[in-house]
Amino acid sequence: MGGGGGGDTFTVDDALLTLGFGKYQYFVLAYAALAWISEAMEMMLLLFIGPVVKRIWRLSAKEQSLISSVVFIGMLVGAYSWGVIADKYGRRKGFLMTALVTTAAGFMSSFSPNYATLLVLRCVVGIGLGGGPVLCSWLLEFIPPPNRGTWMVVFQAFWTVGAVFEASIAWAVMPTLGWRWLLAFSSIPSFGLLIFYLCTPESPRYLCLNGKIKEAMTILDRIAKVNGTKVPSGILVSDDDVVASDQDSTPTKRHKQGALTTILKLLSRELIRPTLLLWVVFFGNSFSYYGLVLLTTELNAGRSACAGHKVKAEETEDVNYKDVFITTFAEFPGLIIVALTVDRVGRRPSMAVLFFICCVLIFPLVFQQSEMVTTGLLFGSRICITATFTTLFIYAPEIYPTAVRSTGFGAASSMGRIGGMVCPYVAVALVQGCHETAAIGMFEVIIFLSGVSILLIPIETKGRELSDNVKQKCQPV
Repeated sequence: MGGGGGGDTFTVDDALLTLGFGKYQYFVLAYAALAWISEAMEMMLLLFIGPVVKRIWRLSAKEQSLISSVVFIGMLVGAYSWGVIADKYGRRKGFLMTALVTTAAGFMSSFSPNYATLLVLRCVVGIGLGGGPVLCSWLLEFIPPPNRGTWMVVFQAFWTVGAVFEASIAWAVMPTLGWRWLLAFSSIPSFGLLIFYLCTPESPRYLCLNGKIKEAMTILDRIAKVNGTKVPSGILVSDDDVVASDQDSTPTKRHKQGALTTILKLLSRELIRPTLLLWVVFFGNSFSYYGLVLLTTELNAGRSACAGHKVKAEETEDVNYKDVFITTFAEFPGLIIVALTVDRVGRRPSMAVLFFICCVLIFPLVFQQSEMVTTGLLFGSRICITATFTTLFIYAPEIYPTAVRSTGFGAASSMGRIGGMVCPYVAVALVQGCHETAAIGMFEVIIFLSGVSILLIPIETKGRELSDNVKQKCQPV
């Protein structure tokens, strides 16, 4: 604490360290967790809806793939757009709009009369789901630095809770009530976000950076009251003011940033290398994660069909719910790995090792394997890719300073959505077209390049405080 020139000062991180992680942060975590459960359910339902709709509406493999791809197209638009809105107008306004869009379009899609309407509505759902990085940034800005890695792992665990919950609902609902009811039930968590929205606070770090010191202090005082602690004595300042004070200069005047200004900051000399490499990693991680999810239902079925064992769709289940349920539980060991490594080994090395292990595990799938072996290898691969996905969502927002955090994270997430948009054409269309070896080969190359790219990023954030200043943040490892 303290800075040059006029009395004691403290930053938001200083305050959070003093206030600790208490009841107030538990509420913030609960709200963000509900949003994460909602997003996981909306994404996982694609695994169950596609095969059923394909049979009912007699779609081709490419048309089935497009049902998943349009969601990622929407997320591509939403991830960047909501990030800009959150950095310019506040985190709360950003995630309010995402909740409204997701809830409305998600529920309405259960009434889709035809294929075209379903595509449009699921694309709009994707736009809403693109706001996930805003919630991550918002939560991150309430957590004291020493606890950040641990509690972000806890937060990411709710994605797995949502995925398992969706698999359970699908197993119960799909064979009896059908796919429309699954869509309707899956939109319920989004309604909860709207109900509790008025109780959510704005990020004190965002308020402080934008010169709203009084509002930021009000929230910090509220945290202190709920947690039973006290705010540090002195004057609240942003990291920019601390840097300016250390340099005996006048603090920079704050102003609202335009979208172009924010993008130029992401591509500045200090940030361009981590930004571009992070885009590669997000692309590869999303491609791999959602691809492995889709392969759970497609690989065994596709190889059986290509081997001449195809039976009429009406006589079999559209989805092997048991395999989906088993492989979804692989996410829990992945989370345990992250909890044990993220604050000990570090973000970058742990992700790299897991990417390379994933490459080793999926390589045998290039060749014909039994259903049991295939499920086992996909289970192991899902452990690794869940762990990298979780760590990446902790690491990415830590790289960026507050002024561009949501935008930078959102832009990287957009690249991930492109990976998700492409993967159905590999995991579904190629496999159903009897090109399983080519499909697995593409996964191998992309996962390997992701592991190399994460090692080339020159920033390790383990144990570092969040920053409001670009130059302060971008010191190399």
